[in-house]
Amino acid sequence: MRVLGIDPGLRCMGWGVIRIDGSRLSHVANGVCTSGSGPLASRLMALHVALTEIVVTYAPDAAAVEQTFVNTNGAATLKLGQARGIAMLVPAQAGLAVGEYAPNAVKKAVVGVGHADKAQIAHMVKLQLPGVELAGPDAADALAIAICHAHHAQTAGRVTAAARRAGAA
Repeated sequence: MRVLGIDPGLRCMGWGVIRIDGSRLSHVANGVCTSGSGPLASRLMALHVALTEIVVTYAPDAAAVEQTFVNTNGAATLKLGQARGIAMLVPAQAGLAVGEYAPNAVKKAVVGVGHADKAQIAHMVKLQLPGVELAGPDAADALAIAICHAHHAQTAGRVTAAARRAGAA
């Protein structure tokens, strides 16, 4: 199973694809989609086109997106929300289920604590995906989101399997 993790951003949208094989995770690809400058609609379109190309190229089976945090700048939060809409729309257009995770949940799943910094996240991503070459901090965050989704999917699979066994008993 392949999972696409997306770290939404209007200027830089991180993405990362991992493969899940049982309990083993491996790196497939990662990068950053940039929107350049100009009118907001053109920037959102650039992100849509770039992310669509990634979905077509790497054919993920599922996607995961980080939830938006609200900061003190309302206009910036609104623009980030629009970029996050693109991050959710593209996988949905491809028929993928899209998981959503709070930033602290992602950090806890990858680092073990909910208040890790970007350097800690990148370090733990490198440990969990040996040999990965990160395209930058946004790509590292996107891989962390994919790893978080993988952990939740594995846990859900174990719970479902246990429920089936209990029902059969």
